Amino acid sequence: MTSPASASTRTFRVGIVGCGAISRNHLEAFGALENVRIVGVCDIDLDRARLTAESWDVPNVVNTVDGLLELGLDIISVCTPHPTHEEVVLQAAAAGVHVLCEKPISTDLPSAERMAAACADAGVKLGVLFQRRFWPGAQRIRAAIDNGTLGRPIMGQCSVMLHREPEYYSKDAWRGTWANDGGGVLMTQAIHYIDLLQWFMGDIAEVYGKINSYKHGANIEVEDSATAVLTFTSGAMATLEASTAVSPSLGVQIRITGETGASASLSEFPEGSDGRVDLWAVGETISTESVHPAGVRPNVDLATINGQLIPHHTSQVRDFVAALENGTEPAITGEDATKALRILLAVYESSRTGAPVRFAAVDQLGITGQAAAPEAPAAELTTRTPAAG
Repeated sequence: MTSPASASTRTFRVGIVGCGAISRNHLEAFGALENVRIVGVCDIDLDRARLTAESWDVPNVVNTVDGLLELGLDIISVCTPHPTHEEVVLQAAAAGVHVLCEKPISTDLPSAERMAAACADAGVKLGVLFQRRFWPGAQRIRAAIDNGTLGRPIMGQCSVMLHREPEYYSKDAWRGTWANDGGGVLMTQAIHYIDLLQWFMGDIAEVYGKINSYKHGANIEVEDSATAVLTFTSGAMATLEASTAVSPSLGVQIRITGETGASASLSEFPEGSDGRVDLWAVGETISTESVHPAGVRPNVDLATINGQLIPHHTSQVRDFVAALENGTEPAITGEDATKALRILLAVYESSRTGAPVRFAAVDQLGITGQAAAPEAPAAELTTRTPAAG
């Protein structure tokens, strides 16, 4: 790790692990900051790493994480397949290097907790990419919860109805497998919106869900569709539906109703576009805009989706670097990222057992309800052998 310098003069040295599709977002985001220098890229496919380095004028190319860390990094950016995140994060923490990791933080809770603990013990920051929190629309809804316009949420709805062709899963051998992808639509796509939902609604208490594969079952092990009922520790409730079996894509919508009776919803259509507030029902007025504007192409390729998210990647990367400068916590820590993972793993577990997964007692919220004692510690949940519902 480089020697400390004053916040006003310090340049942060960054290395990027994994040169797949999402690495472009990290290269663009870090490259947009004046106080950052990308000093190396790493991939087990050395030719791919070389091509990335040439395209982005990065001076060093390696094919091991140890080799990357030897370049004297301040930050390592993790863009590798989901189950490999832990190994990279633990190596970085041991070297005293701060970590910004792509979602999901991991594919199981014990791994996520080890990652967070290792970084805490080493005194380094761990941030996880959930760039959709940086949408202006998402920030507006969060502010309306905090300032009392919506007040404490009591009801929520999260609909993630997306399109993927079979080729999406066949392009990379790791996609669509429990061992290497960790899950399907919940783990790879819906986790972004599960994160937003719990950021709005609060900590989770109980999950009851089902998964299945309706369109892609012949090509993947994991689910292409899921549904769940969620109860939060506040007593609030929400529904979740997610699928990649939709054609054409319907996009994403998250609706929140607060204890004031006011409601707001956030819509992302087409996928990858900025989430916008399409419903604002406060007091005696309701303002709306079309969720699915006419003439918009609904099915969008992955490169376009990722490209449109670069400004929000940049916002989160800027926040992470500022946290290092100021000695504060990044907007989305490893602990924060574990909350979304806990919810989706509970959907898998509930689908496997046919029973709800309970984490904590539920407050009454002024309504009739039954508080549930903890039954299954979150750390014991697994995604390795779920049965499709």
